[in-house]
Amino acid sequence: MVKHNNVIPGEHFRKHWQNYVKTWFNQPARKTRRRNARQAKAVKIFPRPTAGPLRPVVRGQTLKYNMKVRAGRGFSLEELKAAGIPRKLAPTIGISVDHRRKNRSLEGFQTNVLRLKTYKQKLVVFPRRAGKFKAGDSAAEELANATQLQGPLLAIQQEKPVTELVKVTADMKKVNAYDKLRIERVNVRHVGARAKRAAEAEKEEKK
Repeated sequence: MVKHNNVIPGEHFRKHWQNYVKTWFNQPARKTRRRNARQAKAVKIFPRPTAGPLRPVVRGQTLKYNMKVRAGRGFSLEELKAAGIPRKLAPTIGISVDHRRKNRSLEGFQTNVLRLKTYKQKLVVFPRRAGKFKAGDSAAEELANATQLQGPLLAIQQEKPVTELVKVTADMKKVNAYDKLRIERVNVRHVGARAKRAAEAEKEEKK
């Protein structure tokens, strides 16, 4: 018998848990389907690389990710111009273009220009119609030896930071880093007031 003023127990054990279980039995079949789709796409786009068009090297956004490099949307118009590739020609030879992107660092600009020039050297251009060669098409010997590139196209390598070891000298031990930081912080805080005071003093001297 239940004693005192407690909640009346009303356990509900018939919750039909089988209806809320997520199964994943189609995973092996999906794996096969994706593989077949990749192979069919490779055949369809032959002799182009399976990875798709060439992408630029860009840095991730925000302080959290800006130390990492990744593939961007497309090359800027300035990068294409520096590499000597017309903007209209670029998409036809497997180079992605992003007309909105702006180059904000010289280092990134030079990296992508070098990337474009490397791609240009390795590029094999097939004629639109077999046997009818035009200006810019590769020679027949190059076409005979050309194979479809599998995997990443000019893979992007992550930069490894270089750490330099330095011996601690007696002069380094004498410096009090905490005091120096405090002094610099005070200087930053008072820079406006000091500049104003100096300007007023200079004005009084002129009088």
